[in-house]
Amino acid sequence: MALAEHGGGIPKMLPHLSDATLRDSAHMAGVEFGPRDAAVIADLLVKTGIDLVEVGMVSGPGSKDADLIDAVHETVGPERSMTLVVVRDRQQVATALDEAERLGVRHVMYSIPTSEQHAKLKLGSPSAKFLEALARSAIGQAKDRGFHVTFSGEDGARTPRERLVPYVTAGFAAGADRFRLAETVAYLSPWQMEEVIADLTAIDGSEIEIHSHNMLGMAVANSLAALRAGAKWISVTVGGIGERGGNAPLAELLTSLRVIHGDTRFDLSHLTELSRVALRGAGLGEAFQSGPTTPHAFAYELPGQLTHPEAYETLPAELVGNSRELLVRTRLTPALVKWALADSGVFVDVDLFTPWLVERQEREGRPLLDRDAIRKAAIDFQAA
Repeated sequence: MALAEHGGGIPKMLPHLSDATLRDSAHMAGVEFGPRDAAVIADLLVKTGIDLVEVGMVSGPGSKDADLIDAVHETVGPERSMTLVVVRDRQQVATALDEAERLGVRHVMYSIPTSEQHAKLKLGSPSAKFLEALARSAIGQAKDRGFHVTFSGEDGARTPRERLVPYVTAGFAAGADRFRLAETVAYLSPWQMEEVIADLTAIDGSEIEIHSHNMLGMAVANSLAALRAGAKWISVTVGGIGERGGNAPLAELLTSLRVIHGDTRFDLSHLTELSRVALRGAGLGEAFQSGPTTPHAFAYELPGQLTHPEAYETLPAELVGNSRELLVRTRLTPALVKWALADSGVFVDVDLFTPWLVERQEREGRPLLDRDAIRKAAIDFQAA
């Protein structure tokens, strides 16, 4: 973990990152990645500098995610990946660990519901003592087999302090390597998140990770608040994909770390390709998304923004592997057209061509124009 370079000295240390694109997306309606997409995504994540690629889920023998897990292991190695193991009872955990061993998994992440509501629903009992005993048993089984163990607090954000802190304490006492607070249901403000994480980082020997969902639009803010309170790991997904409003988006989190904390450890040039590969593989189409890797992130229709981008951009498009583009429908000006035609080898009277193109746009239903489309229209104008 590197020292933070600026940002008021808070946090003192910069975080490790785990990416759950190939695991959390399995719970997102209609999303199913194939092994080929998994291999490409895992490779780009590691090239970016992500520490762990979370892939697949195991609850017992015959995991449906075996092909994904194999693809990631072949691409980046099992030491750079982590697989979720469902916890329900001692015998079920034993069979799930058998399957994880068969698949060559070295790092497991236990999914254990901690709120009374989720524990009663999934474990059949809301008892805090039963919850702690189950976690100790599961962690002990995995450590005896040599796994690196992260254990979670599923629905941890809604779990009261008097229930959560003893549970996490018991897990570390049983030998767990890391605890992940899962904001399964978006619930906390950043200042509340900071308080919750501070309680957990105060536990002797604790190593804490935050996994936020974005239904309230605060996943990145809550992740940074957790970091401020001493969390050492942040869980993200490419493009923020995932169930219940998505997860903390990788690109926004990494660019926030760079701008706010001066974190230059990551190679951001892969981010745009990563986003496009993941969105295509997930079958999510071209719907509007926020952040620096989207096609419209660095698109402008004002000439001043195109000629002086440094005045409008937090970070340049090229840094995240994106590109600057003109996108316009009818708000065309001679200055904008001149920018589009520069270095194209196409020469027209811009003052005559611009109103001609505006009229054609209106007539054809205002289709979206980029630079290449304007250049093609200029050739049409020459031939008219």
